Amino acid sequence: MEVWYAEIINIGNEILSGRTINTNASHIARRLTSLGFTIRRITVVMDEIDEIVSAFREAIKRKPKLIISTGGLGPTYDDKTNEGLSKALNIELELNSIAYEMLLQKYSKLNIELTEERKKMAMMPKGSIPVENNVGVAPGILISYEGITILATPGVPKEMEDILETFIKKYLKEKPDVKYIESSFLIRGVMESSIAPYIKQLVKKYDLYIKTHPKGQELTSPLLEIQVAGSSKDENEIRNRIEKAIEELKEIGIKLGGTILESQV
Repeated sequence: MEVWYAEIINIGNEILSGRTINTNASHIARRLTSLGFTIRRITVVMDEIDEIVSAFREAIKRKPKLIISTGGLGPTYDDKTNEGLSKALNIELELNSIAYEMLLQKYSKLNIELTEERKKMAMMPKGSIPVENNVGVAPGILISYEGITILATPGVPKEMEDILETFIKKYLKEKPDVKYIESSFLIRGVMESSIAPYIKQLVKKYDLYIKTHPKGQELTSPLLEIQVAGSSKDENEIRNRIEKAIEELKEIGIKLGGTILESQV
């Protein structure tokens, strides 16, 4: 069976200095692994053009199926990923009209001026597809290069996670030749922070991607969608593993005082 390799590039001085824990890498690795990808390398580099260019070029030389980067897509002077990616690919950096409209709509609703610094978030290598950011501002950058799919996302974890899910569900056309199963259910009355330690344990126990998606208010009216996903060459094996994980999650949720509202396998 063909191995589908993926690489992760994290960009940010705050990670290298130890100020920020690199949770983005672990999240992306778990999510891609659940789809059947094999993570071959995770690289962390500074917010410097030469470092960013080098990281992308070195990853491209290894010919993975997928490269995902995080960080450096914001409006400030040290957000240099779009420029670094452009130089790495030797593709012109241009104002992406679709990305520009995304920004315009978001800022117009708040009566905020679209300054040059903000407009910078719409600058992308020519031919890129902007990926929607539903929880922040800067869109992701999606581009195909020499048969490699490259996705650049912001470094804010919630924004990265949102863009990654949109990419997987809407733009990721080719996936490893394994059976991918995803299921979810809703639980009311349990705070995300309360069930978080149990989620961490079950991820290790079942080797699955398990993610909570808040739908209500954490303190006053918590409502969570719990997503469980994984892949295997054996459909029955992965389906059984997911069902067991969900059964245990529901038991935990009920013990924490929650009510199960909906299940979908």
